[in-house]
Amino acid sequence: MVTDSEFVDKTALITGGGTGIGLGVARAMALLGVRVVAAGGELPGDEPGIDFRRLDVTSQAQTEELTGSLGRLDILVNCAGIIRRDAEFELASFLEVLDVNLAGTMRMCTACRPLLRESRGCIVNTASMLTFFGGPRVPAYSASKGGIAQLTKALAVAWAPEGIRVNAVAPGWIATPMTAALRDDPGRSGAVLSRTPMGRWGTPEDVAGPVIFLCSKAAAFITGAILPVDGGYSVC
Repeated sequence: MVTDSEFVDKTALITGGGTGIGLGVARAMALLGVRVVAAGGELPGDEPGIDFRRLDVTSQAQTEELTGSLGRLDILVNCAGIIRRDAEFELASFLEVLDVNLAGTMRMCTACRPLLRESRGCIVNTASMLTFFGGPRVPAYSASKGGIAQLTKALAVAWAPEGIRVNAVAPGWIATPMTAALRDDPGRSGAVLSRTPMGRWGTPEDVAGPVIFLCSKAAAFITGAILPVDGGYSVC
């Protein structure tokens, strides 16, 4: 059972925390009494319980500066990500996407490791349906999300002796700014909905719940898992 009280006084760092899934997770955790640091390049206005910070996850210096300022950390949620549809066939764009989505996740994990070792904390990474399926317009995004799954498993095995659990969620089609172009296209949106048994686009809140579960005592014996949050899309 997940209880609200177990999260009080915990500290969570959420990358990509200013928009989309990351912001949804930040808001949900703040409501549980978590001290939330939400970091990213795109940030909203002030919100109760959330400390927004600027962060470029491709910068080792910024990553170390942010993590060094925390003092304590119990939860790391890696949501920072970009997509460059069609342009990813060009090497520069391909490498840019990998640097943010995959290398950026690794930078955060390694920078946060000492604090998480001390608190016996946990990491939740963000995979995707394109962890499992090929994306014909997004080779870099697909490769980065496939890499997230294997990175999650590798770190889960490597860091289990230190008491750090490492899991990932694999969101399906979620209504965020990243998917706005798809949702605005009736043909493409219709194809998504017809393939999704639950018949709707997901919301950031739909993803926040599973993230919180993976960070809770109820998931104390779960590590290295990739949890689909997709309304059934991946089983069709």
